[in-house]
Amino acid sequence: MSRTPRHRARELAVQGIYQWLVARNAADAIVQGLRESDGFARSDGEYLEEVLNGTIANAAALDAQLEPLIDRPLSQLSPVEHAVLLLAAYELAHRPELPFKVVVNEAIELAKTFGGTDGHKFVNGVLDRLGSQPRGLGASP
Repeated sequence: MSRTPRHRARELAVQGIYQWLVARNAADAIVQGLRESDGFARSDGEYLEEVLNGTIANAAALDAQLEPLIDRPLSQLSPVEHAVLLLAAYELAHRPELPFKVVVNEAIELAKTFGGTDGHKFVNGVLDRLGSQPRGLGASP
């Protein structure tokens, strides 16, 4: 997969969401740290900030949408898989111009890059179930 500026932004966003999930760092501090990282210059910085801030701001609603689709409590999810799912759910809800398949493929690649051995299969399964629902936050399951 080519590492476009948008893909690099998603990679950094997953790292930032992971920091937020694990340490509950403030979004502003996370964004500042990511701006200083090596990969920031090659990423779509505007997109990174939008999806990172948007995902964190909407995390409770996104989790409520994801929770019925997974086979365990959210607290038992790997933070990497949780971060990838939150980002994908945010993009599906708030970026309707992105084709579903693009969001899923990006999420699978992120899970392969950062997650455990079969984490991408889990992410794919959850997003397939999410994709059977109408797009947009607040859509009923």
